[in-house]
Amino acid sequence: MQGSCVWAVPKDFTAPEKDNEVHCFEGGENCVSPSKKKAAAPPAALRGSESSAPAPQRRSELWSNKEVQARGFVVRGNSSTTSSHEALSAPEGGFPASFTWGDKDGKSYLTISVNQHIPQYCGSCWAQGSVSALSDRIKIARGAQGVDIQLSVQHLMNCGNAGSCDGGEPNAAYQWIKNISDKTGSGLSYTTGQPYLACSSDVSGGFCKKADFTCTAENVQRTCGTFGKACVGLSRYPNATIAEYGSIQGKDAMMKEIFSRGPIACNVDAVPLLNYTGGIVTAISTQTDHSISVVGWGTDAKEGLYWIVRNSWGEYWGENGFFKVKSGALFMEEDTCAWATPGDFTAPEKNNQFHCFEGGANCAPSATEALQVVV
Repeated sequence: MQGSCVWAVPKDFTAPEKDNEVHCFEGGENCVSPSKKKAAAPPAALRGSESSAPAPQRRSELWSNKEVQARGFVVRGNSSTTSSHEALSAPEGGFPASFTWGDKDGKSYLTISVNQHIPQYCGSCWAQGSVSALSDRIKIARGAQGVDIQLSVQHLMNCGNAGSCDGGEPNAAYQWIKNISDKTGSGLSYTTGQPYLACSSDVSGGFCKKADFTCTAENVQRTCGTFGKACVGLSRYPNATIAEYGSIQGKDAMMKEIFSRGPIACNVDAVPLLNYTGGIVTAISTQTDHSISVVGWGTDAKEGLYWIVRNSWGEYWGENGFFKVKSGALFMEEDTCAWATPGDFTAPEKNNQFHCFEGGANCAPSATEALQVVV
């Protein structure tokens, strides 16, 4: 390289270990300057019935059991008649008082936090929670080596039939990924070729109506050529499959699965979280309306056992995008959680990448392949 290079030295940055975050509410009301509060308030049509006012009536982002079945999925499904979860056991001497995949033996096995409401509101928590947990488990399988693999939530939104911006179901998401893994040998694509746009084909608001979000080759994995060349769908692309999935319920099963294999996707009542800025949530609930991923637990002298949870509302919210919830709160342990084990995935150390040209010409699907996108 004969040209010039540039460099920069970091000065300050927001991070959990620095304890320097400004804790914003979910809707950002307490982080908007007074002169801009009126202009910054999102339109009611975009936000649905969500609000940070006292006792808000929040629209659920989770399907009912009837909706899960109506779309051809199994309620609380397991891919095997004899689940591998049943073979897991607590460590000798019992579980530790605290454990998190965010700091295990001095390493973080967690992938990035996301914001499901950017660039506009989308009730995709069911996809964010399940995909984040699966991405973490791939990082665990890789020993936290190499660049993190980020799986495409938008591919799941475009093709999965397990939900949309109007809600869905985490276990159904795993069912769909396992189905395409078995049928095609390819699983969920990577974000670099299908970034999150907070849209689904049934959304007519915002900018979603200006683009196509149906399950086409371009909406699985795409690239756009240099200097104005057309965008093309790719028939060969980095992807990750699922080997097994299942559902569990209750504190002991959650601890066993998290400790043994990695984060899981669970459901909670989100209303007590809207104005959360830190600490341990203790609210008792009777229903769930939001999906998250649970990455570990801790023990507090006053509250006892609590869960360490990653949300999908961005790092401006909560404790850098995370929150703690007391065992027994938010109806999380009463509802079911979903887990999945990674199958094969594309990674440098596996030397299993199909090398596409920059414009994708050698990876563009044939007319037959374009018609065989699995929904």
